[in-house]
Amino acid sequence: MYRSHTCGELNASHINTEVTLSGWVQKSRDKGFIVWVDLRDRYGITQLVFDEERTPKEMMDRAQKLGREFVIQVKGTVIERASKNPNMATGDIELLVTELTILNESLLPPFTIEDKTDGGEDLRMKYRYLDIRRNPVKNNLVFRHKVTQQVRNFLSNEGFIEVETPYLIKSTPEGARDFVVPSRMNEGQFYALPQSPQTFKQLLMVGGMDKYFQIVKCFRDEDLRADRQPEFTQIDCEMAFVEQEDILNVFEGLTRHLLKEVNGVEIEKFPRMLYDDAMRLYGNDKPDIRFGMEFGELNEVAQHKDFGVFNSAELVVGIAVPGGNAYTRKEIDKLIDWVKRPQVGALGMVYSRCNDDGTFKSSVDKFYDQEDLAKWADVTGAKPGDLICILSGDKNKVRAQLSALRMELAERLGLRKPNEFAPLWVMDFPLLELDEETGRYHAMHHPFTSPKPGQIELLDTNPGDVKANAYDLVLNGNEIGGGSIRIHDKETQGIMLKHLGFSKEEAKAQFGFLMDAFEYGAPPHGGLAFGLDRLVAILGGQETIRDFIAFPKNNSGRDVMIDAPAAIDEQQLKELNLKLDLK
Repeated sequence: MYRSHTCGELNASHINTEVTLSGWVQKSRDKGFIVWVDLRDRYGITQLVFDEERTPKEMMDRAQKLGREFVIQVKGTVIERASKNPNMATGDIELLVTELTILNESLLPPFTIEDKTDGGEDLRMKYRYLDIRRNPVKNNLVFRHKVTQQVRNFLSNEGFIEVETPYLIKSTPEGARDFVVPSRMNEGQFYALPQSPQTFKQLLMVGGMDKYFQIVKCFRDEDLRADRQPEFTQIDCEMAFVEQEDILNVFEGLTRHLLKEVNGVEIEKFPRMLYDDAMRLYGNDKPDIRFGMEFGELNEVAQHKDFGVFNSAELVVGIAVPGGNAYTRKEIDKLIDWVKRPQVGALGMVYSRCNDDGTFKSSVDKFYDQEDLAKWADVTGAKPGDLICILSGDKNKVRAQLSALRMELAERLGLRKPNEFAPLWVMDFPLLELDEETGRYHAMHHPFTSPKPGQIELLDTNPGDVKANAYDLVLNGNEIGGGSIRIHDKETQGIMLKHLGFSKEEAKAQFGFLMDAFEYGAPPHGGLAFGLDRLVAILGGQETIRDFIAFPKNNSGRDVMIDAPAAIDEQQLKELNLKLDLK
């Protein structure tokens, strides 16, 4: 037995108890006649004491040579601590060591294993197994476990069955790039890793499973950022004989359950917003509604004067920044520089100060009088003491730019509080979106999403106007889940694939198995998939998913710890019938 107790459970009730502990040396303090060692495991820290009056010299010598991260086992007696530490769960006691066994020595770690470490992100990713020993990372992984357990408990109690689906599947042309895997036994052919289990969960509905879920790895070969990984985890769910309302009710229930059990927060209202309204009021389809700053469209009150920048714009739109009139001219200039960054892409920003006395002072006073500026304040909801920030240009671009500014300002103003939660359903997305480069329409979600009832005929006349029977669940400005009612008959699926540019032969080659399955009594069905990584991060008060993944990749898609991806040797290439051409 390596331990009778963990390093986080001993307290005053254990005084005079003989115990055995095992763990890592967090740090030691050698006073010559006495040595204190902090012993750490997953559960906490216990202070060990070696005293030359009560500790044999040979053990005292070994104790003085213990280095950081040595793995040791100790036996001893729990005694009352003379100088108690109220900040430690074990701060009332210490262990007077009677036996010391060094289980494994350690090199000096490349960074300190402490909550506030001196290691940079790249270094910590290279030594991720050491980083996991730190409380912030360890606690994030424990937190992720707690969330996934609550997900399984809720869905199981709701009658869902957990079913595994294959990882080696067929590549399809929709969505992001696939990761492909060559088949040794089928020369010249390749599997793909699933971007989601979409078609398989639909086949499970055809198979009569009725309620399915899976916590599953998905893979997408796309450019990365802080909140995106090449492999990520979904809570994938599907239900048969349901309408949209049934699905929303179930997953509102799951979200309420998680917020209550994990965060101790009661949420009653799940507002619903049309996609078109989300874009008009917030400039994106996943608005953070914990704070205001809704967009005010200013075309009617700003395009009647000789200001060419506004007159030539498709959209003039602004937001009222609460208390923003307190910004100095230098601070406003910095905001203008911020929106002109390549990541945002605005050409500039017009502003108007709302003074406490009800007057206005704008950067375009040459063109607009007080009456004009009062109308701007009315449209944007600005009050005395606020600042109106205005962008103009192409409708879609300027909405995205102002959305970025809105979120940046909210961050600076402390309006995005991690312990406040505001869920939102965004509904009625466009079924298709036009690729301006190719002139072709693509499925906004995936090609199996059903159009809203009665709109299938519009695919022939106005495909861009067709709405999807789809919905996203947004939490604190992040999409945490999305889904739709699916197409469940072969005829409608064929029409959809035709409008996505598939010939009958291509549709048969890519999706024939699903179309065939629809011939055998497919039930009406729909579902939703949560992004587990992002959901856990938001519930944990953060937004970067990498901090909640045990072994994440960096922004180049590399695992710097194991040095992957890596080249394979010539023999493996030969077995796979592959030849590299890296010119």
